[in-house]
Amino acid sequence: MNPMEPTEDRDSIHEPRLWRDKGWTARVIKNNDDEGWAVEMLLRGQEEPALVGPWTMGRDKKNPKPLDTNAFNTLVKTASEVIRRHEQHLHATLHRSVDVQSAEGRWQVTLDIVPDEMEPHAMLAATDADGVQVAQLKVRADFRLNTASATRWIDSGFLQPA
Repeated sequence: MNPMEPTEDRDSIHEPRLWRDKGWTARVIKNNDDEGWAVEMLLRGQEEPALVGPWTMGRDKKNPKPLDTNAFNTLVKTASEVIRRHEQHLHATLHRSVDVQSAEGRWQVTLDIVPDEMEPHAMLAATDADGVQVAQLKVRADFRLNTASATRWIDSGFLQPA
């Protein structure tokens, strides 16, 4: 089950300051930075909110505007997009890829960083033009993958880089 896809929630709550549905919880909270209100969006199973932002004052200019279906759906969409962008950024940070042309042909060389607390490392892999992975080995997490380092690795016969 994808937590960002809408599903009926057995534990639905639809209150003016607390709305729980579709795996998300929206909570209107006092904004500690000023005299206004904020809303936080929390995905089920997560400890930290995916989104915290300002919330509109009600007509009395003291209390927050109550949550409703349209506001909740907009908040879910926005918070889901924040999570998606974070995941894309994390993937881009942990995954590198270069294409290299050598005497043996065209290669795609990838580096996938494994951010393990005890033993951070990366997996360096080479795939030939037919899409067959011909080499893979463990390297330091700070290995610099670029066209020159990939070419050296291919030319060495896929030996462990220095």
